[in-house]
Amino acid sequence: MATNEPLSNAAAGAPTLIPLGEGFVGTPRFVDEDAPEYDNLLACIRCGLCLSVCPTYATDGLEVQSPRGRVGLIRGVMEGRLELTESFKEHMYHCLDCRACQTVCPSGVKIGEQVLKARAEIAKHGPEPFVERAIKAVVLRWLLARPERVELAAVPLRLYQRLGIQRLVRSLGLLRLLPQRLRLMEELLRPLPAQPLRQVLAEVTPAKGERRYRVGFFLGCVMNVVFADTSSATVRVLTENGCEVVTPKAQRCCGAPHAGEGDTDTLRDLARHNVDLFLQWDLDYIVADCAACSAQTKEYAHVLAHDPAYAEKARQFSAKVRDITELLAEIPLKQPLAEVRSTVTYHEACHLCHAQGVRKEPRQVLQRVPGVRLVEMKEADWCCGSAGPYNITHPERAERILQRKLENIQATGAEVVVTGNPGCLLQLEAGVRRYGLKADVKHVVEVLDEAYRRGAGERADAP
Repeated sequence: MATNEPLSNAAAGAPTLIPLGEGFVGTPRFVDEDAPEYDNLLACIRCGLCLSVCPTYATDGLEVQSPRGRVGLIRGVMEGRLELTESFKEHMYHCLDCRACQTVCPSGVKIGEQVLKARAEIAKHGPEPFVERAIKAVVLRWLLARPERVELAAVPLRLYQRLGIQRLVRSLGLLRLLPQRLRLMEELLRPLPAQPLRQVLAEVTPAKGERRYRVGFFLGCVMNVVFADTSSATVRVLTENGCEVVTPKAQRCCGAPHAGEGDTDTLRDLARHNVDLFLQWDLDYIVADCAACSAQTKEYAHVLAHDPAYAEKARQFSAKVRDITELLAEIPLKQPLAEVRSTVTYHEACHLCHAQGVRKEPRQVLQRVPGVRLVEMKEADWCCGSAGPYNITHPERAERILQRKLENIQATGAEVVVTGNPGCLLQLEAGVRRYGLKADVKHVVEVLDEAYRRGAGERADAP
């Protein structure tokens, strides 16, 4: 068996000799900072544990659609045994990046992260049609670069709803005339708030009573324009618990969509901007109520690790980041006085449970609410099929994954299903409507906020 020196992206000093089978053919591919970590790929022992939790393997039953299959593909391309083809690209984008495989891998292979790194190399060196490049340039590098542009893009959708066009289109069954992807996008559209939260929320919201913490609020793009009511609840819950909330108006997208599409240059630009902006304030924590945002901003330390001007600042920034449920479980939580009588089941957002390892904290928050009966669902930590734009780019597979999730929700008999990510909220809301399930879909923080508000109302009514 031939041996070659491994291509290491991070290790200092002389690498050890590791048997690589056929080994490298010609010059090794991908040696820049965005390259997949070859040493980490070598750790895969092909034990197959990842097969048991992979949604795409469970759906298709194909080895190439499994995590270890993707490891083999990436190694093959890096070693020069496979070409960087359109087929390789398709396989990298078949992955949901749910990272369930990383949770169970006994060897510590960061499969989801390596897939994203492979996508970054595809964006630099691989096949990319003109239309795809144009769409990415408009959406990733122009639209998502500024919050005011995202807000402007939501105006036609708000008019579509406020003028009654959406109700007419749906009642007449006109959606079936649309191309599949447009139809799916329309079905995901929920009632939009009258205004984006960024436009009405003060930059500094004082704590109720004594200030115990100063918290920076990372307001996600989707939360701002689609779930403004939910993020308003987040601010209320924080202030109720002695937090002064700082919401910098100039903050930009966290960069999660860019990481998913391999646009690492824009991701780093966004990270630098947000790091500089939030570090201007003397903050105890930086909190997000979007699991994708909290996961991505925690990774700023890694994203900017090779930037000498930002590496230490990014480390300081990421060390302060908490998901909202994580923070509420960490600080002394004010006990709600009022009951919220409801049977609740919890869907674990992939960006929360697998990317951040935040599992028990959302459940702890729910269990502090009087009247809530938490019923666990089967496969609570399985992806719902949203996965960023996955439910649009891979609609058939995403629908099968969603159906599996809805069956598990229905089996609990829960009146409310809660989660912690806007993509999951949209996907589950659409699924509940489509299949006629009798369950409301809410963010975890909304349940706690409801208890606080009911308690305040009861105190106001007391003699």
